[in-house]
Amino acid sequence: MEEEYEDEEYEYTLPLIGEEFPEIEAQTTEGKVKLPEHFKGKWFVLFSHPADFTPVCTTEFVAFQKRYEDFKKLNCELIGLSIDQVFSHMKWKEWIKDNLGVEIQFPIIADDTGDIAKQLGMLHPSKGKNTVRAVFIVDPKGIIRAILYYPQELGRNMDEILRMVRGLQVADENDVAIPANWPNNEIVKDHVIVPPASDEKEKAERLKEKAEGKIECFDWWLCHKKI
Repeated sequence: MEEEYEDEEYEYTLPLIGEEFPEIEAQTTEGKVKLPEHFKGKWFVLFSHPADFTPVCTTEFVAFQKRYEDFKKLNCELIGLSIDQVFSHMKWKEWIKDNLGVEIQFPIIADDTGDIAKQLGMLHPSKGKNTVRAVFIVDPKGIIRAILYYPQELGRNMDEILRMVRGLQVADENDVAIPANWPNNEIVKDHVIVPPASDEKEKAERLKEKAEGKIECFDWWLCHKKI
């Protein structure tokens, strides 16, 4: 099967951050869905895994499910994908519930033709028909806000994906930027970054805000505040 995918001639495309998520129709464990329409008004995380009934993927699905309620509190849904048939997904979910005591409650796309994986750039030329560990974070307007790619041998950190959704929402709602390791940044702790001044007028405004105690600054170009 790997040779079949390796020999096929198609362009490996990758949607870009800031673009609209491609319109796709997919069969899932919960019926057919159209994306991004299915999650209109919500954030969603679409993530691919190499294959059902594989060790690392099983740990990832359990980890996602353990945090599913946390994602939902952020108005964010989860949806998985691999190049497996829907009955394989269903049987795998059943195995996880029976053997690990965890019921997977989010849908899984059955991309058995590989068409969706190709469209989203989830197939690596050297990996045959197995999808890489890709993550797309999409906002309520259907815009791709973040993309992550992991190698097959490394499982994902779900807390980081959750942090990214939360951070993007905070950035949107407050017109700020999010520092490294937020909310536990080594310099500004749980504060967020005020956008740096782009001209002399904004520079004066930053210094005025600092004098009024509205923000804190190491310098006029590195200001932060608590939200």
